[in-house]
Amino acid sequence: MPFERLTGQLQRRGHRHLVVLSGDEHWAKEQALALREQLRGDWLWVGQHAPVEPHSAPDALSGLLGREFLHAIFDARSGFDVSAFAALSGTLRAGSLLVLLLPPLSSWAERPDADSLRWSDSAEPIATPHFVHHFSRVIAADPDVVLWQQHSPLHLELLSPSHDWLPANGEPQREQAAILTQLLAKQEGVVAVTAARGRGKSALAGMLLNSIAGSAVVTAPAKGATDVIARFAGENYRFIAPDALLASSVQADWLIVDEAAAIPGPLLEKLVRRFPRVLLTTTVQGYEGTGRGFLLKFCARFSGLQRFTLSTPIRWAAGCPLERVVAKALLFDDALIDSVPKGAVRIRALEPQAWESHPELTASVYELLCAAHYRTSPLDLRRMMDAPGQHFTVAETDDAIAGALWLVDEGGLTTGLSLAVWAGFRRPRGNLVAQSLAAHGGSPLAATLTGRRVTRIAVHPARQREGIGHALVHSAQQHAHQDYLSVSFGYTDELWHFWQQCGFVLVRVGSHREASSGCYTAMALLPLSDAGHQLCAQAHQRLCRDARVLSAWNAEQIPVEDGWEATLNHDDWLELAGFAFAHRPFSTSVAALTRLLLTVEAPLPALRGKIEGQKDDATLSAELALSGRKALLAMLRAETAQMLEFLDTDRCQRLKHDILQWQFFQ
Repeated sequence: MPFERLTGQLQRRGHRHLVVLSGDEHWAKEQALALREQLRGDWLWVGQHAPVEPHSAPDALSGLLGREFLHAIFDARSGFDVSAFAALSGTLRAGSLLVLLLPPLSSWAERPDADSLRWSDSAEPIATPHFVHHFSRVIAADPDVVLWQQHSPLHLELLSPSHDWLPANGEPQREQAAILTQLLAKQEGVVAVTAARGRGKSALAGMLLNSIAGSAVVTAPAKGATDVIARFAGENYRFIAPDALLASSVQADWLIVDEAAAIPGPLLEKLVRRFPRVLLTTTVQGYEGTGRGFLLKFCARFSGLQRFTLSTPIRWAAGCPLERVVAKALLFDDALIDSVPKGAVRIRALEPQAWESHPELTASVYELLCAAHYRTSPLDLRRMMDAPGQHFTVAETDDAIAGALWLVDEGGLTTGLSLAVWAGFRRPRGNLVAQSLAAHGGSPLAATLTGRRVTRIAVHPARQREGIGHALVHSAQQHAHQDYLSVSFGYTDELWHFWQQCGFVLVRVGSHREASSGCYTAMALLPLSDAGHQLCAQAHQRLCRDARVLSAWNAEQIPVEDGWEATLNHDDWLELAGFAFAHRPFSTSVAALTRLLLTVEAPLPALRGKIEGQKDDATLSAELALSGRKALLAMLRAETAQMLEFLDTDRCQRLKHDILQWQFFQ
């Protein structure tokens, strides 16, 4: 059988191949099942409706990271989850085939991709022609991809003779041994080891654990991903989840953090500072986050941090065709940062059509954004390529990209939908800032305005502090025809200083720290039209008026002037009615509720217990004999409605009538 001969050759070479089956659903499935019968292996099937065991849904594949498989099938006929595709490729050992099921290539670009629902902010799946054409070009240009299309004969050429590959025997390889020697001699400090998948960084961490005389703790985003560490560590393996470790008083001689780039930076920083010796490992060019960006953004905080890189594959031989084609298709190359863009900088707009007309230029933009934002993933590549309303501004020199700005169109909701969003009756996909201005702000019509949100901004490390970032924002400001530019970011003083210097005005600070960043979410506007200026002024004034309460509630100072007023105004009445009679969240209404308590003398045990007593939900629910958080929220809303009725019955009833109608938006 030709595939048996091919896999035998791959095993001897230590390589893996991509096999693409392109045709109608029945044909592609039958060929995949036939291959599965012919060749011995694990044959994990990744797809939504797998016909055989073992199988995994694409979004559940992360639970299998750290394991190894021989052969696998990835079904992308209805939707292509490229993060899962990359993850699966990293689990396959030498001699494996990764069989990719695709629709007929001739019609693939016009077909809706079900995976687009995760990243396009569209209500229905959309076609993804830019990605399809890019992926098709990559597999057509790679001589080692086996492309088998329905109604076309299979061409399977035997590989040329080569030396047999000698797989690792469990002992440290040359690069691992050199790093291990330095780690064992380390008295204190932080070490970061980055590597592409399959280079043995987890094995190295396990070898370190097996060699030290003292104590150690292992942490990672998921315990299942540390199986390789556990296998090499012997009895010295002890895992504690990041949150649990931070909350504990555990001490140890070493902290091992696997896939460190996938842990929120502030949480990771607190953990690192607690232990005398720390080893951070993370994958570069991968789906967990980009290691180069991790080094630039996070590791730069620690003076004296040592950096090591593992470059030689261990689970397969160097030059593996599968690794090469996946990296090419998903733009995992981060060599851009190694070159320095020299000369004068030109700023210009770059629309998504450039993926077809200037593919190398657009790929450079994505690579720069990856390096600057270490949590960028292949999901962002799909969004950049094909999601509607994407815009790019680039700063380029004669030979390279020096900076890039990525924006997305938002807003323009109908009046009825914006009212429903404000009241909490609806929260459709997308429109992050536009919806937040309505859902958490004071203007029910805020989402009817149009905005352009800054999704990412990056400047090459060698060209920073030259004003390129400001120039990119200024160019976007000049070319936008919306009501405002917006940005949403994890608040730090440094980031806010940049956006403030660009002319943005702070309009919202979130009520809790985000898990992804460990920071409070901040939103800021740069108004462009008269309506944008009016909205910005109103939202900023509301933030100033509420800042004293919000700062106390968050235990974090909000960087605006204190505009506190103790008396209820028109905006407060609307806010309180939205909380009492609709679904406005407590965190959004807490300042108005505080002013309500200063206005009335009623006991209001739920409201006063939560706001004045600062009691947590569990304690307050127990005191009031309530069944839980939902019952407590219902009582908070009822007490608010009772006080509005007491203060002004007619006004209360008018607001209640109007707001309840907003759930029936047109």
